[in-house]
Amino acid sequence: MASSAQQQFIDFAIDCGILKFGDFTLKSGRQSPYFFNLGEINSGPNLALLGRFYAAAIAAMPEPPEILFGPAYKGIPLATSIAIALAEHHNIEVGVSFNRKEAKAHGEGGQIMGRALEGEVLIVDDVISSGMSALEALGFIETAGARCCGVLVALDREERSRENGRAASLALAEACGAPVTSLVSLNDIFGFLSQSETLSEFAGLIATYRRAYGGTR
Repeated sequence: MASSAQQQFIDFAIDCGILKFGDFTLKSGRQSPYFFNLGEINSGPNLALLGRFYAAAIAAMPEPPEILFGPAYKGIPLATSIAIALAEHHNIEVGVSFNRKEAKAHGEGGQIMGRALEGEVLIVDDVISSGMSALEALGFIETAGARCCGVLVALDREERSRENGRAASLALAEACGAPVTSLVSLNDIFGFLSQSETLSEFAGLIATYRRAYGGTR
């Protein structure tokens, strides 16, 4: 069963249209009974609240990171909103860094914007499916000589990695040498649906989806 914080985030995600249930074709080509898209956050109040959910998870970590890295494009406003929430609600100051999709040859040049990558860097993103986005971010961090101290996403889809049947989040944690955590997991969503009076029909569909695409742990 989801914790109080997880329940609150799931409610928020449904209310904002981030989390939807139905029949969706994913980028991978898979048919999914649910769809999760942080791009639906398009207002100041909701973006601020999203940042607070992430910030609460970071504030509970043994040591806060020095820099938040948000992979382009969704990670850019995400990292910014989290940094603001950490400062305003937890008195924690962190730098913000993100990448361009393509390196810039004029002006300041390069592919990284914001705070220079150094020290302990936490990657913040929307979901973990295959883990490829976070692995690309890891490359930027290691090239700069900084250290990835973890990955934090809103949702771990708990799907298998491309290389083997293991969960992508486990493979990513091994590559980073650091924890990979999420605000909620697909298992939390399944538990929520199982208890829902209006959405329980989707619990069985998600159970079927997990059997087909879920990774082993």
